[in-house]
Amino acid sequence: MGKKKKKDIIHLEKESVIPILKHKLIAALANRISIERGRSDVDEFLKLCQRVEYTIRAWYLLQFEDLMRLYSFFEPIHGAKKLEQQNLTPEEIDVFEQNFLASLFQVMEKSNFKIATDEEIEVALSAQYRLNLPIVVNENKLDKRLFTSYFAAHPQDDLPCFADKFIIFRRGFGIDHLNSYFIMPKINTIISRFWRCFLKVTGLKRLFFRKRNAHITEVPKSIEISMDNSDEGLYVERIRIEKIKLSISNLLGKVTIQEPTFDRIIVVYRRASAKKERARNIYVKHFKSIPMADMEIVLPEKKNPGLTPVDWVKFIVSAVIGLITVIGSLSNPKADIRVILAILTSVSLITQSVYDKQLDSGRGTLLHLCDDVIQQEVKEVIVSFFILMVQGKATRQELDQRCEELITEEFNEKCNFDVDDALQKLQKLGIVAKDPAGKYACTDLKHANEIIGTTTEELVLKANQGDSSFGR
Repeated sequence: MGKKKKKDIIHLEKESVIPILKHKLIAALANRISIERGRSDVDEFLKLCQRVEYTIRAWYLLQFEDLMRLYSFFEPIHGAKKLEQQNLTPEEIDVFEQNFLASLFQVMEKSNFKIATDEEIEVALSAQYRLNLPIVVNENKLDKRLFTSYFAAHPQDDLPCFADKFIIFRRGFGIDHLNSYFIMPKINTIISRFWRCFLKVTGLKRLFFRKRNAHITEVPKSIEISMDNSDEGLYVERIRIEKIKLSISNLLGKVTIQEPTFDRIIVVYRRASAKKERARNIYVKHFKSIPMADMEIVLPEKKNPGLTPVDWVKFIVSAVIGLITVIGSLSNPKADIRVILAILTSVSLITQSVYDKQLDSGRGTLLHLCDDVIQQEVKEVIVSFFILMVQGKATRQELDQRCEELITEEFNEKCNFDVDDALQKLQKLGIVAKDPAGKYACTDLKHANEIIGTTTEELVLKANQGDSSFGR
């Protein structure tokens, strides 16, 4: 029997994000209250949820307004003009941009984004998924002073090697599947395997790769993206064209490939200034569902490097075989038009994929982040209060476990619940207290609503309703 090929498995951490929409979460919890306690408690619970959100939003309002104000001086379209109107010295502008970065990093942390590590970038460099083009960063086009100054004032551990030029924040995981013929990737895989075999048989492998190996770090065979010490998490197999068995059925038919994805990626950088006067624009770009092996597509200021001899051989042979395949398919009256289209549109599909995966940039991304922070914290507070209300007193550890169990049982989702942040907010609201034994308990629903009190938003809503009634 042949040797069984080892599967390429990646361990993904269990994240702190509650992956359920707020309205869906509240509706499910309200339904449980309705079954156990009756309609009156449901109304009080819905009122509490509303007041919790209005209050938390008010807490963050000034911080978020300051973030947006600071960014207005550095956004690429009108930022330079606004800075000019302020008549600031270079030193004063430095203070502004460092304050902006400090505020941005706080919001990213609150929104449960993490800085991508060197190891995660190595995942992108170690394999190919949809993207089959050599892409690297043109470092000469990126400013190195912005983040160098920031991290000198705000040191952090385990920063990636590119942290002086740009920062990649990532959050959430998913799985991407793609089912197709993959004509060109299959051809490339065949060529690569024959080429490696040729180099090995002729003994040219060492000589050929001597220079390349001198400056390229070997990618580890086993890659684990996990910062969580627990054994729980998501285990995903990477299924790629270059690893599949090249049987006749696989070569001629459709195959399915699979790759774990980063659910959200935000890239922050500044372009180097070509002028004597220092440019101050800061770019913030937001991407969704990026396959780990295609992480290069989010890199700023990309360039296509020169092809190596191996790449040239693959390119020439692929082009010849591809041309023969197209001509042969056209001469065959039973040609499958889908195969032809797959060859002719491969590059445009990659371009379209990059365009589709960019969500927003600049101010739009920051507004999304601010709202995301509020939504996450509201969900944490609501779930914690619900557990204490329904299940009674609990220690910090018990509450953390019960909240995670609720999310799993009710929604079949897993997360690393941020119980400390939730308890801090509940105590600040005055609706949860800790007893001498170290257990937390909540007030009853009606009293909790009285403690928070009527919010400004509720008064405005009532006033608008009164105006509507008057008009009728």
